[in-house]
Amino acid sequence: MASLAPKFSLKSIIPGGGEGEHNPLTMSDDQILEQIISTHVHSDTRFDVGPLFSLVDNTLTRSTHIVDTVVQGSQVSLEHIDDKNTQANFSSPLCTLRQISSEMQCKPPGEQVAHKTTMSILGKLSHYEWDAKAVLTLAAFAMEYGEIWLLAQMQPNDLLAKSVAMLKRVPGLAKPASLQKHRQAIVELNTLTKSTLQVIELIFELERLSSYDSKDVPSLVTATEQIPLDVYWAIITIVAIVTQIDCLITESEHRQELSHYGQKINIILSKLRKQIAECRQQIEVMKIYYKIRKTMQTPTETMEVLRLLIFSYDVPKPLYDGASKTTVSIDVLRKKNVYLFISTLDITEEELSVVFKIHEAIRTKNQTDQHKIVWVPIVEEWTDQLRKKFEHLKAKMPFFVVEHFGSAAGFKYIKEEWQFKKKPMVVTMNHQGKILHHNAFHLVESWGIKAFPFTKTREEEIHHSRQWVENIVTHIHPSIPIWFKEEKYIFFYGGHDKDWVQQFTKYATAMANDALLKEKKISIEIFHVEKEDKNIFSRFWSGIESLFVTKVHKTEDDDVTKEVQKMLSYKNETGWALLSKGSEVILTGHGTTVLKTVAEYEKWKELVKSKGFEGSFRDYHEKAVRLLHRCSHLEIPNVAGKLPERIRCPECPKTMEIFITYKCCHEEATTNSAR
Repeated sequence: MASLAPKFSLKSIIPGGGEGEHNPLTMSDDQILEQIISTHVHSDTRFDVGPLFSLVDNTLTRSTHIVDTVVQGSQVSLEHIDDKNTQANFSSPLCTLRQISSEMQCKPPGEQVAHKTTMSILGKLSHYEWDAKAVLTLAAFAMEYGEIWLLAQMQPNDLLAKSVAMLKRVPGLAKPASLQKHRQAIVELNTLTKSTLQVIELIFELERLSSYDSKDVPSLVTATEQIPLDVYWAIITIVAIVTQIDCLITESEHRQELSHYGQKINIILSKLRKQIAECRQQIEVMKIYYKIRKTMQTPTETMEVLRLLIFSYDVPKPLYDGASKTTVSIDVLRKKNVYLFISTLDITEEELSVVFKIHEAIRTKNQTDQHKIVWVPIVEEWTDQLRKKFEHLKAKMPFFVVEHFGSAAGFKYIKEEWQFKKKPMVVTMNHQGKILHHNAFHLVESWGIKAFPFTKTREEEIHHSRQWVENIVTHIHPSIPIWFKEEKYIFFYGGHDKDWVQQFTKYATAMANDALLKEKKISIEIFHVEKEDKNIFSRFWSGIESLFVTKVHKTEDDDVTKEVQKMLSYKNETGWALLSKGSEVILTGHGTTVLKTVAEYEKWKELVKSKGFEGSFRDYHEKAVRLLHRCSHLEIPNVAGKLPERIRCPECPKTMEIFITYKCCHEEATTNSAR
């Protein structure tokens, strides 16, 4: 047991020591907290509160029951009270309890006096933990309160008890006339005793829960921060109860007002119950969360994973089958390869079209029996409006829909392990429940049916393909697929500077119409990705971003990955251009270098005769790059999944610096960057 600190002096923490300035009923929580924290001395010594609290609980439960029986005529037998188990060899900290008790005895009523007494008790218990301070004070009170009502019960038939009771003035409180006279006051202090016991029991429970990591149980942070203040109010309430008992025993004309303490204790009691309920709920979520993590490491079957992820330990609810417009058992997913489409209700038609590509691929490959799509809508708090929005979206889905996703543990896993960030994601899972791709959304968006079955393995197989632009631009204009088929050279270009766009259009058109190229049967098309055409502009850059996400985790610095990174870095530049032959990308270039290359075509056109158009253009462009070297600036989209901490510059061997960009949701808003 921790040793007692030297007798505490209120003057050491209260400037001036004036009592009138320190009424706890008018002081703010911060003012009280500042004073009580100064009494606390951290110590490595731990006092085992449990055994003492069990005795205190038994003592006060039976004492308050006696009061209910004597004062209110309750007929419930003490035999029906369930006592807490106590240690047979328990050694009471008697000296400490007596010192605490002596601090509380024979004090005049008043809030300032109660505060001063409480501060003195906290000073004596400075080396104890907060729950121990509360339990020790309650134990000191329990000794006195229990003795009063034990003697009151025994004295009519026991001369020794009668003598001791007279010395302690118990008959002055326990006589029928006194009980009747002070009935209301006794009932009030007895009720407050029960409430204070409950508060300290909850503080004790909260301290036990604090053994969990606050990362797993975030409600613990706020709850445990309030424990010193809760302990203060529990102790000052006990002090006030003792003072009231003294007033009743001595028949004093002055009484201790308890109603303010009762109100405060009830508020704390309600708050603690709510906090502990939240903590227990979070602990349960944590346990299921770690169960999900363990199951995901060695899954054996799709159903095992989905039942735990989506429904926790609850009975699985039916799925909505968009094909038949009926509900079906989750058993339809047993032994199936599953694509989990995870999103909020804020999904666009373009994002939905990505999932429809999976649906199309499954049908085209005749894999409808083995591959299933399941939409898992993420909604943290349902409203009538969101429910209507969900029903509208559900009606569009030709696949399975989870209508009742209420697993907090599953949501935590999706958010933390799969890095769900409100952007749609597609998790590919085989029939054993093994994850084959943590987010294939961008793979599907970039490559469509070519990437089927949308696994990491398939992503690796197509990673080095130089035809990456095909799926991005094929559907934005009907002429493009024809140009691809005819193996024409194509300049895709754009930029934020209209003058640059006009200059590039002028020189590129002149070059495409040059007689030498016509003679060599070199056909060149140009396609302006106009910012003004929001549909084309959005689809083009969304495709580039998706392709970037599929490649950003690759460790090797291959040419394809560099070209994609460069393209993304050009999104907000003055100008840019991408040259392809058919669907195969030849190069990408910044506005300054590609404009110089096409504008100075006359300087290198003769090389076309020996090196061809492609080789000549590439060589001259590389010279322009060396002359006008610039490194890249990337704005990485906030996508689901982990982004790498290090990205190498596609223009030079150095690692790029990391910046955080905050962008307003309005289209025309400016962008503010912070280092």
